[in-house]
Amino acid sequence: MIILIVIVFAIAGFAVSNRLKSKFKKYSQISLEANLSGADIAKLMLADNNIHDVQVVCVEGQLTDHYNPANKTVNLSPDVYYGRNAAAAAVASHECGHAVQHATSYAWLNLRSTLVPIQNSASKILNIVLIASLFGGFALGLPVPFIGYIVVGSYSVITLFTIVTLPVEFDASNRALAWVKNRNIVTPSEYEMSKDALKWAAMTYVVAALASITTLAYYIMVFFGNRD
Repeated sequence: MIILIVIVFAIAGFAVSNRLKSKFKKYSQISLEANLSGADIAKLMLADNNIHDVQVVCVEGQLTDHYNPANKTVNLSPDVYYGRNAAAAAVASHECGHAVQHATSYAWLNLRSTLVPIQNSASKILNIVLIASLFGGFALGLPVPFIGYIVVGSYSVITLFTIVTLPVEFDASNRALAWVKNRNIVTPSEYEMSKDALKWAAMTYVVAALASITTLAYYIMVFFGNRD
């Protein structure tokens, strides 16, 4: 069953990822009438929100764009940093949306940041237990029920993280779209392209959350489903 779950969501994730890349490729070929680069848009959005302690930097890779709250940087891939198109506008403003969340102490972002080290520890513990379990239920010298508590507990943390990530990502996109529209960064048609691109980006997080919830339900059923 767990193999089936992995296969189903792997296919779903692959399909969404391909759709996302296809959308970004399509919208990257349409130049903005405003002729602003992703870096220009990011700096302008930060300034409009009175954020002056966040740097906009270019990082290697494709779709490697992210906001780093630790060093307060909006990290944009070359295609976005230098791009002057609807896709670049969508990504740059979205990442700045996270910077605005950070500056305004957005509750869901604060919660996700708090969960990051806990989630990382839970992932490491889960990997150790699952690998050891391949060599027998008592490989760690622990009774099977106790291993079940460790697995379910660890995966609950991971699942919580994926769920908390959803409002953070959707809110960043909503902030981005509202700003580019009100600031007249994009035309109506460019706005629709940006909205569509961000929708498919958000879908990757939705698939991840559904996969995590389904896997958690499976583990609960395996370890505790047959009890009287």
